[in-house]
Amino acid sequence: MGDGTMGTIRLLGLEAIGRHGVLPSEREQGQPFVVDVSVEVPMPVDDDLGQTVDYSALATEVVGIVEGRPVDLIETLAAMIADRVLEDSRIRTVEVTVHKPAAPIAADFRDVSVTISRSNHE
Repeated sequence: MGDGTMGTIRLLGLEAIGRHGVLPSEREQGQPFVVDVSVEVPMPVDDDLGQTVDYSALATEVVGIVEGRPVDLIETLAAMIADRVLEDSRIRTVEVTVHKPAAPIAADFRDVSVTISRSNHE
């Protein structure tokens, strides 16, 4: 596939409601999470979706993970997303940032996030 040229696909600001967190209220009520995903993939030589990663399907998968099984930590959520993304052997590297803009923090803040990077080793 491709001519050896690598490129990056970025999905920024994927929003979903999840029930992740340590506090019972976070599990019961849920809250918004925002996810950014960047993947390094071979670039297609033709104008052919079959030669590259379908970013619509990738977005659906990420949202499904956020809306799925609750975990305590956004670090764990980011790792789950990264691991799932890397199941596609065409993807060489992935960087996932999970934002928790409504985190229970006793201070004024705009965002809290965790970023994880992983790679497929050949």
